[in-house]
Amino acid sequence: MTQQTAQSSLQNTLSADALALLKRLIATPSFSREEDRTAALIESFFQEKQIPFERLKNNIWAKNRHFDPAKSTILLNSHHDTVKPNQSWTLDPFEPIERDGKLFGLGSNDAGGCLVSLIATFVYFYDRPDMAYNLVMAASAEEEISGRDGLEFLLPDLPPISFAIVGEPTEMQLAIAEKGLLVLDCTAHGVSGHAARDEGDNAIYKAIRDINWLTTYQFPNVSPTLGPVKLSVTIINAGTQHNVVPDTCTFTVDVRVTEQYTLEEVIDSIRANIQSDVKPRSIRLKPSSIPIDHPIVQAGLALGRHAYGSPTTSDQAVLNCPSLKCGPGHSGRSHSADEFIYLREIQEGVDGYIRMLEQIL
Repeated sequence: MTQQTAQSSLQNTLSADALALLKRLIATPSFSREEDRTAALIESFFQEKQIPFERLKNNIWAKNRHFDPAKSTILLNSHHDTVKPNQSWTLDPFEPIERDGKLFGLGSNDAGGCLVSLIATFVYFYDRPDMAYNLVMAASAEEEISGRDGLEFLLPDLPPISFAIVGEPTEMQLAIAEKGLLVLDCTAHGVSGHAARDEGDNAIYKAIRDINWLTTYQFPNVSPTLGPVKLSVTIINAGTQHNVVPDTCTFTVDVRVTEQYTLEEVIDSIRANIQSDVKPRSIRLKPSSIPIDHPIVQAGLALGRHAYGSPTTSDQAVLNCPSLKCGPGHSGRSHSADEFIYLREIQEGVDGYIRMLEQIL
């Protein structure tokens, strides 16, 4: 048997293993913060492959056999938690069903297909003694709720990471930038008074002036892949009764931040231009990107894929290193009723990840 034939046979075996693991994951409920049983399944998979691993809460991670601290490290990451199924499901969300070339089940597309494809890729390279990089595989928890006990909690225990591949459904295209998320709670202050008399200072009117600025202002730096920073006022509350001028008006702003700005820069700019108090709920979910000329991006482009900017948020938001979002499946199927992934997409995911990494390892 030639080396090429042996490698092809190994890839086919690993793709079958990945599919079998995905079916077990689908059959095991793993809502965010309740991923202990799927974490145990991933542990069992590594045990079957005789690969040492570590567990931190519901995060499972492993290093390649010939890990060398002198080399840079690539992180392969995807998540094993899911959202809860919505009421529109017509199938059992926890029964993995093969039909018409598809595998149905909760988490099949987001992000089970990515996770098992990355795990299979890690196993493929695990024993290689002569790689230019180390590999670390991390199956993380709480991604769907941006929880603090997921990848963010795990990162301090991992070796220094040179760059990461984050598995999310992109049809194996290259998401080289991702918007960060800011949620701002704003409060306009006025003075209460009787509505029938010329009394008070209406907080609603103050909030309207600020909201008008927020909805018309454009941040000058526009991302070539993600476009402009986007601000949306999504909630507003004020008043207690019809004849009282309200002294406070609260409103919430959803801000999608590109790699052109830090979250702190966006907050400072908004505070300098509106009168309302501005309180960010969090500054954890940062925008992320990787240069178009990065070797892993160039490896993907050489395989005929295209680069783009992603408007959705993933575990990239907690990484401080360059990261590429890429994986089998389609983003539009995520969180949908009767979620599915095509069976061929699992094979394509394993093959695609391996072909990309082979160019740089």
